[in-house]
Order: sequence, then C-alpha cells, then structure tokens
Amino acid sequence: MNMNIISKYLRLLRKSNNYTQDDLAKELGISRQAVSKWETGTAIPDLEVLLKISKLYGITINDILEPKIQPHRITDFEQISTISEKELKEVLGQFDTNSLVTALMGASPETNSFCERLFPHIDFAMTRKNIGRIRIETVEDMQNQIISMVNLQAMAKK
Repeated sequence: MNMNIISKYLRLLRKSNNYTQDDLAKELGISRQAVSKWETGTAIPDLEVLLKISKLYGITINDILEPKIQPHRITDFEQISTISEKELKEVLGQFDTNSLVTALMGASPETNSFCERLFPHIDFAMTRKNIGRIRIETVEDMQNQIISMVNLQAMAKK
C-alpha cells in the first residue's frame, strides 16, 4: 500500500466526479480538512469513510487502497526515459532515495544512467551498497509503483 498513490488516486476520483473538497466532505459527513489530509498523503480514510467513498464512486475499498491504474503513459519501467525530465523529476521526487534505487536495480544501464543524470546529488553506488541484496519481487513492486504514479499523473492532467 503506497500512500502517495492512494492520495493521488483519491484526488483523481474526486476531481473526475466533479467534487470540490468541500462538496465531498459534505457528501461524506466529514471535514474538508480530512479530505485535504487524504489528498496530501498525511492521513488515510478510516474504514467507515472508505466504505462511503467506495459506494459514492461505485468501486471497492480494495480499488481505493490498491488502485489498478490503467496505462495512460507507460506500461514498462524502461519507458520512463521517454518522459520529459521535468515531469519525471516531479514523479520520482515523490519517492525516497532507497525506493528509487531499488527500482533501478532491475533497470537497464541506460535507464540507470538517465536517472543518475536527473539526480546528481544522490550517491547511487553507495545507496545500492547500503541496500545490499534484494528480492526481485521487491524491485518489481517498486517499479510498478513508479509506473502507476507516472500514469496517475498523466490521467490527472487530462
């Protein structure tokens, strides 16, 4: 469960259903500040509110907590190099250094070089050494989270 993805997804759901934060808060019987906290990733709705949200949008609670983001921009991690540097820095900047380096452990040398140029302040070699050995499932999960975030951002801009 990635709070960044959930928060962006909740915001996308709200906007695509033409709700303001105030409108959604009134509909759910909560404060606007609570909606804001979800959308900034500082809190997550409790179970009762998740049920209300799922009914409102016609989706399951699981769809909210583990959204299946359709590929609007990329389908594979290697495709991140096709995204503008500015946009990619914005997306990757939402992940901590260890998460980014973990995703890159399964990437091509070209993709690694591309990301190292984008973030010259990160010591990628040292971070890889500190992480050590890691399961391929962990690498794939982190790559999928980045793919989802790229696609969510593309959906939000439409």
